[in-house]
Amino acid sequence: MERVRTAFNNMVRGGRYSRFSLQPERDGVQHVEVRLSEDTLDDTTEVNGQPAAGYPSYQPHPATKRRHQYFYMALGTLLIFLIGLLIGFVSHSKPQQQPISCTTSGAVQSSVENPPVPAEAPKPSMDWRDITRLLSERLNAQTLTKALSDIDVASRTAGSSEDQLLVNRILLQFKQQEMKPWMGINNVQLPIQDSNQPNTVRFGKEVFHPKGYLAYSAKGRVQGKVVYGNYAGPKDFSLLEDKRVAVAGSVMLIRASPQISFAQQVANAASKGAAAVLVYPDPQEYKYNDDTELFGHVHLGSGDPNTPGFPSIKHTRFLSTRSSGLPSIPAQTLTASMAAAILRDIGGPEVEAHSGFTGLLSGVTYRLGGSVNATVEINNVQVDRELHNVFGVIKGFVDPDRYVIIGAQRDSWGRGYARSTVGTAVLMELARAVYEMVEKDEFRPRRSIVFASWSAGEYGNVGATEWLEGYLPSLAHKAFTYISLDGVVMGKGSFMASASPLLRGLIEKTIKDVRSPTEPGTVYDTLEGKDWLRPMALDDPAYPFLTSSGIPSMSFHIITKGEEAYSYYGTGLDNKDHLDYSTGQKTPETAIAAATLAGRMVLRLVHDHRLPLDLSRNVEAIDEPVSKLVRHIAQLTKDGTLSNVSYTWIASAGGSYSKATADLNTAFLNTDFNDAEACRIINERIMVAEQCLLSPYVTPQDTPFRHLLAGRGAHTLASLLETSDMEHFKVQLALATWTLQSCADSMAGQIWEVDNEM
Repeated sequence: MERVRTAFNNMVRGGRYSRFSLQPERDGVQHVEVRLSEDTLDDTTEVNGQPAAGYPSYQPHPATKRRHQYFYMALGTLLIFLIGLLIGFVSHSKPQQQPISCTTSGAVQSSVENPPVPAEAPKPSMDWRDITRLLSERLNAQTLTKALSDIDVASRTAGSSEDQLLVNRILLQFKQQEMKPWMGINNVQLPIQDSNQPNTVRFGKEVFHPKGYLAYSAKGRVQGKVVYGNYAGPKDFSLLEDKRVAVAGSVMLIRASPQISFAQQVANAASKGAAAVLVYPDPQEYKYNDDTELFGHVHLGSGDPNTPGFPSIKHTRFLSTRSSGLPSIPAQTLTASMAAAILRDIGGPEVEAHSGFTGLLSGVTYRLGGSVNATVEINNVQVDRELHNVFGVIKGFVDPDRYVIIGAQRDSWGRGYARSTVGTAVLMELARAVYEMVEKDEFRPRRSIVFASWSAGEYGNVGATEWLEGYLPSLAHKAFTYISLDGVVMGKGSFMASASPLLRGLIEKTIKDVRSPTEPGTVYDTLEGKDWLRPMALDDPAYPFLTSSGIPSMSFHIITKGEEAYSYYGTGLDNKDHLDYSTGQKTPETAIAAATLAGRMVLRLVHDHRLPLDLSRNVEAIDEPVSKLVRHIAQLTKDGTLSNVSYTWIASAGGSYSKATADLNTAFLNTDFNDAEACRIINERIMVAEQCLLSPYVTPQDTPFRHLLAGRGAHTLASLLETSDMEHFKVQLALATWTLQSCADSMAGQIWEVDNEM
């Protein structure tokens, strides 16, 4: 040992070791000088064969030939290394937790049995069965019932003091649950009735002052012949034309419908030249008192119509803009009794029983009118309101910058029990349940969950849309799903949903696993083989997320068998008693089932290593309109209507999207998911699949619903099948083709993997 120590000391004193000295700053940068021995310093050295001043030269001493000294030096070095390693192991050894990896099962096995894990470190992911069990244990009907009672208020108009009380309650809960709550504030103008000048309808000796109204109706006073137009659909106008009843300049009396919004009805009537529209609930669809007032809006769009395409904040209030979806004619709701008084004396030809124009108003013979005048006067006023959207977040432990959003409308006309109370209560109950799973059960979601409470939903998803418009660029790359809780409970015994095709598989799997709250079997079993997926309508709360932001979105409802909507929406009858009757006095149990459905989908989205978005469903959704376009182009070419256009262009773009989807699935199967970065790359390519279907050739201000399949406007594939202007057709076909091809390119991942030969 003494020989070893001596040899080591000689080696240290020998001068042939590296010394790093920090030199004074030159040009603001500190420089490191490498010295091998004092006698090796020189003013110059050669860099690329040229002398370079200021660099030390490297001139080592000749090697010593004392072999036994090298032996002892090596032995001493090894011995010191082993001793240091042993000391380090003894003094610092403690169980190390393995990081969460992107394994297929989502579970991570530790090399040490039951290791103590630091509080700040991520825990291993749980098995999916454990997660669903914990969710069921944490969701509590008693807690939800209390939430329903606490937030059930007589009035909750957007921007009102009652609305602000709900804001404070939700903020407090999110704060108590350490969800880092924040608010998004928008400054908007909302239309209300003028208390000094009520809206008025005059017909003969009758003068009506309905309490209900339609927000965003055009103001003014108009007069015209009353024409009964059924639902104001295309077939209805065809019948009026066949009967030679003039619509132009008329006051159209139409009945409300679960299948078509007020906004679409008024837009249809305006397109035919009607001067005004009156809407009433016919007992055939709405079985309630004939003096029930209707409330709604007629903006054929989403968000604040005074700031289309950009957020409503103080800095944008000076802009003079107007949504193209605002109606140009007055519109007003009537009660069934008011409509009956008009229809009894409307005159004109009587409608046939098989025409579909007849309803169930008592003592009324349904006629088409066209001979008696009516006057409509609308005096609604705009009032300034400050809207508050409330947010809370449970952050993910692997990809916290990727998140699913789950939201509910907070406001309503009147009590809005089914419309907003239940959805808000489910939102708060889910937030509490997931928080406790993380805090008490050590659940560790990979991705984040954003909980959102929206305001002014009754005016056309104003709060949600304004938030989207304010964060479009970041949301497109970070939010991968939106789930709406509006109207999740409408009745019992059946289920329906509207969603992006990417989410169909997730919904179907979930409803097969969750038991029905009122019927034998699962929620899926209650469908009895019927299709549960509906096209997403313009007034759907998830619509702007999908068509304006390209975020895969859904809304779903537990509903009474045979019904398409909740008939008490937009009335003062949307209260606890009526919903309890619709659910068979099982509203809390049904709400828990809805919370379970939403919760399982959310947790699946933030837990799985691969985002559970079914790309093959989008391929099917694209194939259908592309095939129709191919046949349409072939027919136009054969007829000589279209020239210099080949259907192979759009067919090739559709094929590219299909191939990109297949390649992405192959890449997924060949990826090592123990590599977290590989997992993230695959998921980012999946997230592109919906967002890239937004047309880049239209502006959000002029065409907010930019989605190629589900949007509205000349850019959509559906609109190409309807246009008769061939020059317009060529331009839009080219833009749609390249949008689809670019989408396929985006899904390919890297630019060198793109093949754009068409």
